[in-house]
Amino acid sequence: MWEIFAYQNSDSLFGILNATAAIAGANTFKSALAIVAFCGFVAALVAYAIAPQRLQGWNWLVSVTLVLSVLFVPRVTVGIVDKTGSSAVRIVDNVPFGLAAFGSLTSTVGNTLTELYETAMQVLPGSANLPSELSYQKNGLLFGNRLIREASTVVFQSPSFRTDLITFINNCTIYDLASGHIPAEEFAASSDVWPMMSTPNPARFTPVTDATGMQVVAPCTEAYQRLNAQMPAQVGRIQGLLALRMNPTLSGMAASAVIAGQVQQAYLRNGIANAAASAADIIRQNAMINAVIDTSLLAGQRINDPASMLLAVGRAQAVAQTNAAWINQGKIAEQALPVIRNTIEAITYAIFPIVILLLLMTSGRETMMGLKNYVSVLIWIQLWPPLYAILNYMAMVYAARDMAAASAVGNGVNTLSLMTSSSIYSSAISGEAVVGYLTLSIPLIAWAGLKRMETFGSALIGNTQMLQSTVASASGTAASGNVSLGNTSMDQVTLAPTRNSAFFASHQDDVSGNTYTSNVISGLTAARALANEGPVSRIVDAKVTQQHVQAASKSVAAAQTESVAATREKAAALSDVLMHADSRTSGHSQATGTSATGSESMGERIGELQQIVKTVSAATGAGEQQVAAVGFGGSSFVGAKVPGALKVLSPFDAGIQLHAKGTKEYSASAQKQDQLIRSTLRSQDKAKFQQFADTLSRNSNAISSFVRDERSGHELAARFSETVARSERAEANLRTQQDFSESVSDAYQRGETFSKDLAKEPRNIKLFEELLRYEEQGSAAERIKMDSYLGNITKTPTVFTKNSNIPREALINSPF
Repeated sequence: MWEIFAYQNSDSLFGILNATAAIAGANTFKSALAIVAFCGFVAALVAYAIAPQRLQGWNWLVSVTLVLSVLFVPRVTVGIVDKTGSSAVRIVDNVPFGLAAFGSLTSTVGNTLTELYETAMQVLPGSANLPSELSYQKNGLLFGNRLIREASTVVFQSPSFRTDLITFINNCTIYDLASGHIPAEEFAASSDVWPMMSTPNPARFTPVTDATGMQVVAPCTEAYQRLNAQMPAQVGRIQGLLALRMNPTLSGMAASAVIAGQVQQAYLRNGIANAAASAADIIRQNAMINAVIDTSLLAGQRINDPASMLLAVGRAQAVAQTNAAWINQGKIAEQALPVIRNTIEAITYAIFPIVILLLLMTSGRETMMGLKNYVSVLIWIQLWPPLYAILNYMAMVYAARDMAAASAVGNGVNTLSLMTSSSIYSSAISGEAVVGYLTLSIPLIAWAGLKRMETFGSALIGNTQMLQSTVASASGTAASGNVSLGNTSMDQVTLAPTRNSAFFASHQDDVSGNTYTSNVISGLTAARALANEGPVSRIVDAKVTQQHVQAASKSVAAAQTESVAATREKAAALSDVLMHADSRTSGHSQATGTSATGSESMGERIGELQQIVKTVSAATGAGEQQVAAVGFGGSSFVGAKVPGALKVLSPFDAGIQLHAKGTKEYSASAQKQDQLIRSTLRSQDKAKFQQFADTLSRNSNAISSFVRDERSGHELAARFSETVARSERAEANLRTQQDFSESVSDAYQRGETFSKDLAKEPRNIKLFEELLRYEEQGSAAERIKMDSYLGNITKTPTVFTKNSNIPREALINSPF
């Protein structure tokens, strides 16, 4: 079995080799081989026919035979060995011999060199020793730095435990530090801050979550005991997550088994912890440091201190901005280039069938050059792991010095503490960044080695220039981060970022300058007018007051009085018509439209109504004309007092006379007589009166046909037409006044106000500038102008009086 060694890509190589074996055994690929071989045969035959002395045909035949019989046709088994994980060897059958041989030989040479280098580094004495947990073959480039960086960001995973811990620090530990019960310097330099919090002030209290999940208030001493009982489980949970994060190729159990040794070696090799510190202690110290930092950042929010909140945000921004460039470059060392290397290796194995097809078109020396180039690419790829191993060792040695210096707390003591955590984290990520820069040179150095070091110098010089430009960029980012904390951006922190919706579109009109915003879903559009803006304004407003409501109510009352007077006048005119009508007339009503009187003659209806009038008159003692006026919906008083005076008055004047007399002379006895007449009239009688009135209202010209005196008939018809027109106008005016009164009352209840800021009008730019300079003039003139504007847009009707200089024709045709 031929072995191919994989570095974090055993699964992908397993898939690629299986796919290659399947392609090589497929009938379609055999057909492709036949086609290419035939084309190569034709080309060799033509070359041999042209120049037989060069033996091109025979060279081609020998080359094709060797390629197919040695490299392609024989099939072998390949085992993929994972050097960075614990998975079993992956077996792939029916792999072409050439691919297996070239891949196995180059991979074995590269793996052997890598193992020799790292084995030799592991037996070196003192600080030059390379722990096996930090070797490249097991965990990749600069695993110690990556582990320290990840461990520096761990937090307690349980939300309730983390909340209780932060609250405990805020309510208990901070006051112990302030009182000196816990020495601040010792606390900042301590390698294990949790035990130092074990003796808080028992007189202080803090909320803590009990076994049922409810929050209870307990003394700080009791709260510490509860938190301490949960601490091992919380630390174990963090350790399990860290194990999976740092060993993605291992199973959960395998990762949990190795993470303790990895954490210890990473911190011990870099001089941050001593041999007595366990992995759990180191992880707990990192989580506690982050909890203390979170408490300090949240303190400003708890006491509602905007200054401290802005300071915390600015500090976090500066640190993140400074470290961003280093972290990004570290990701190149951790992920980018290893992925590129593994991708190139997989592609090189995958194109082996294509290489076979190309070799069938060559012969002799060209065939050997093609094989040489293919094998050279495989060698170039396998040179990366030993170079990575050397780079990993050198970077680890230099990073250990930097982090040991960063973890110094004085007196020759190095430890992970509140005082040193930030510098340790920065040293870890900066070390990763340096390795990230140097990993860019690995492909160039490997290619230079493949070319017998001919281009080694140019590769180093080119990589140095690239390193300088990258360092300059990172330095600029770091400087920007530090400046942002101080004077540049601290006062411009955006706590609520602005979000623009894709469903809204805005445009500004080219002429008016107004901005229109539209919603593409609902179709609604809103406008924002172009306006002057400044510290001055000149506002003119108008609103509905109690006086407007009272005036509208008076208009309704006047309209009601006018309507009653018009109704009574109409009833009086009808009573005159009935009293002057001849019941012996045989003419029929000639009413237009759809109304009809049936087969009943007008004379019979008049006679019936006159008989009703006489009967009621005899029963009540009232006059016949008074009874007729009440039957037609009027008043016995009007019917009795003004039978003939209305003939010489205009409709409007008659209404004034009626209204005046009604208000002065109408007595309680008249009201009593009207009520007696209405109670004596039956409902059928009232319906007959109403039917007769409706008939005449539709055809007033019929009056002259059943009045004995022709002249009186014409006068009664004209008078009745005028009263009908006045009644209709009065009813329309009443409805208009009632609607207006309701609208005014509603506006008054809602408190509607119409206002206008004259200074914001762009056309009043001179006024705006004048207000900015002087601010002296009042707004009385503008109030008058606004009142005039409101008067023009309202629907308030004009109530005519008898003293109005209005033509008679205008009064007759007016809707009011």
